[in-house]
Amino acid sequence: MLEDQLLIWQLKGGDTDAFCQVYRRYRTDLLRLAALLLHDRVEAEDIVHDVFVSLAKSAEGLTLRKSLKGYLLTCVANAARNRNRASQRRRAAGLDEAATVPSPARTPEQWVTYSEQLERWSGALAQLPYEQREAVVMHLRGGVKFGQIARLQGVSVNTAKGRYRYALEKLRSVLNSELES
Repeated sequence: MLEDQLLIWQLKGGDTDAFCQVYRRYRTDLLRLAALLLHDRVEAEDIVHDVFVSLAKSAEGLTLRKSLKGYLLTCVANAARNRNRASQRRRAAGLDEAATVPSPARTPEQWVTYSEQLERWSGALAQLPYEQREAVVMHLRGGVKFGQIARLQGVSVNTAKGRYRYALEKLRSVLNSELES
């Protein structure tokens, strides 16, 4: 994206306005991805802020072949994966801790409905193995292509697609069984 390339060029020059623009443009998408992967709003915010701090520190040497958004989503997914691994070693995370990222554009009634739907989705996503959850969230919410997901997970493209397909099947099964009850 030409606009992203301009922002990167401005970031390399130390332009704080460009950094603020990147933050405003991608913060919500990155928070959603982190929250869906971690099921913890506070940790999601920490990861997103860490990614932006890292971006600010390394902007001068930043070279991207793909989109800035894709780069940032990959950074968030990597950080979430690392945080999940560390968390699994310390304790098993429960769904009670799951929190969502609120949208200020919704009315209270819309937010209640959205919250209930998001809670069902979060519960269903939490039942997936992490690699499948990551593939679904990155592809559906982040628009990340399977090739990039495969590189991120260190697997073949067919494996990434398979994880995505199995995840969708499991989500359908879980969500359909909720509707039937």
